[in-house]
Amino acid sequence: MTPDAGAQPGGLSPAGGAGPRELLRYRSAQGRRVVAAMILGSSVAGIDSTVVVVALPAIGRDLHVGFQALQWTVTSYTLTLASLILLAGSLSDRWGRRRVFLAGLGWFTVASVLCAAAPGIGWLIAARAVQGIGGALMTPASLAIIEAAFQPGDRTRAIGTWAGFSGVSAAIAPFLGGWLLQAGSWRAIFLINVPVAAVAAWTTRRYVPESRDTSLSGSADWPGALAGVAALASATYAILVLPGAGVRSPGFAAAAVLALLSSAAFAVIERRGSHPMLPPAIFAPAQFRAANALTFVVNGALGGFAFVFIPALEIISGYSPVVAARHWCRSPS
Repeated sequence: MTPDAGAQPGGLSPAGGAGPRELLRYRSAQGRRVVAAMILGSSVAGIDSTVVVVALPAIGRDLHVGFQALQWTVTSYTLTLASLILLAGSLSDRWGRRRVFLAGLGWFTVASVLCAAAPGIGWLIAARAVQGIGGALMTPASLAIIEAAFQPGDRTRAIGTWAGFSGVSAAIAPFLGGWLLQAGSWRAIFLINVPVAAVAAWTTRRYVPESRDTSLSGSADWPGALAGVAALASATYAILVLPGAGVRSPGFAAAAVLALLSSAAFAVIERRGSHPMLPPAIFAPAQFRAANALTFVVNGALGGFAFVFIPALEIISGYSPVVAARHWCRSPS
């Protein structure tokens, strides 16, 4: 798609396309509303990564399923989120970050309603996978919107506020899930997304300017996108099935081989492509590589620990969902 007619050199254009719009200041009323909208949108995606863990015992009892099926209610969301996030970020730069963010928010909201209405575990797993697609569309677009909307001197503060509140929301998600479970049922943890998403959508439509990368030309990096999705999806699947199936299982072997081949293809495509969605030069700074490695290790450890620790407190120790979540919040993590 071509950039908006009123786009500035930095890639920012007004939501209505009526003409150039000045970059925002962090302390301005509109600046705070933009940050608030992005926090709300990215928070619902982050919360659903962990809040479901608290509800796993209740879901298992209600739908009469075991641990393996319950595992997929968590991992189906992670699978689509991880495999599509690179592609979603690239599309938001080209098609409009505000547009992609709103599309992801709507997608996520519909999927949340489907999760709440799930009559069985198969329906719930499929709806969670659809939720992950919406989360993948929202997460990179929310950060890109903040970076494009604010003046250079205010971007660090705006991004810091977005990251801080998003982190806090993810940390309190288990407690929120426990409270909703005691107040109603596990279906309420999905329905709570609807009013939050509605407020985020209204604020985004009213106050967030459209932006895109006006320096991009030519077609999108579809070969790289396909290879990236295949690499991330197969690698995630291989990690998920390894504990239960083992290294020698056909499913793990096929996923591992596909992950290696598609990763190699992705590296070649991004290195040789004229418009790569992930330029290799971005990894040149050692600080960038170290920060990403640390984020991967910390988030992976916390996610795995929460998946085991919280249900164990409920099932083995007999704690209520709220008490189990409280222990999680007080844990060293």
